[in-house]
Amino acid sequence: MKAYVFPGQGAQFVGMGKDLYDNSPEAKELFEKANDILGFRITDLMFEGTPEDLKQTNVTQPAIFLHSVIMAKVLGDKFKPDMTAGHSLGEFSALVAAGAMSFEDGLKLVSQRAQAMQKACEIEPSTMAAIVGLEDGVVEEVCNSIDDVVVAANYNCPGQLVISGSIEGVNKACDILKEKGAKRALILPVGGAFHSPLMEPAREELAAAIEATDIKEPVCPVYQNVDALPHTDPAEIKKNLVSQLTAPVRWTQTVQNMIKDGATSFTELGPGKVLQGLVKKVDRSMATEGFSTLADIKE
Repeated sequence: MKAYVFPGQGAQFVGMGKDLYDNSPEAKELFEKANDILGFRITDLMFEGTPEDLKQTNVTQPAIFLHSVIMAKVLGDKFKPDMTAGHSLGEFSALVAAGAMSFEDGLKLVSQRAQAMQKACEIEPSTMAAIVGLEDGVVEEVCNSIDDVVVAANYNCPGQLVISGSIEGVNKACDILKEKGAKRALILPVGGAFHSPLMEPAREELAAAIEATDIKEPVCPVYQNVDALPHTDPAEIKKNLVSQLTAPVRWTQTVQNMIKDGATSFTELGPGKVLQGLVKKVDRSMATEGFSTLADIKE
């Protein structure tokens, strides 16, 4: 069974999607439609902007979404998913690619999500840190023992967990986790504490927009971040999307469940190769590939 996976924030690079725009009329039309919906030429920033431009949350999230979803559209008949999943932001790409919502609705939600998250980041200074080389349970225990806000946010693969919270809370946790033997406790260059209780203002803001969006039954199960389980029921999909902003991304568990349910290969659509690497860390025997450019399709 073929699983398709979609990357989240951090996979962006200058020039992303340009060959699709230049060589596929369908891709060009969708990119131009996106420029109109967003009210600014995101294509200029994607193709010729600076890394700094692309790091702005309100640009990064729509840019990665566009690259991923348009890649799926360009694949055409070759895109035949038995299951899909996305990491954080990538969950929106996975849902659109699987037909649960329209390209336009997906892009509008991603844009609203990015702006709501940006606002939440400005309310309280906060951050995230990658913890490498410890059991999940040890990291969770340390987070729970700290008075400041700090939680396990991204279960990326065995031995790699991202924590999220107030600057003080994350720094305290990093110090303790280093003492407990973490190989690395690295503060990440992000604007705030994604997938933590500090995103509650963003969750509230986005909930109404998600509720108002038309979500249909997808063509295949979509494994969602909050519970790592497959979903096809539109009401459940909506509920999980609302919870996603303040809940952890259970990526390790998602990949494990997809394999348990019969996935034999994983194809990453969009920028970068991060998810292919994480899948291999969950199960080294799993076949992985990625499509980021037209050349990848033709190979």
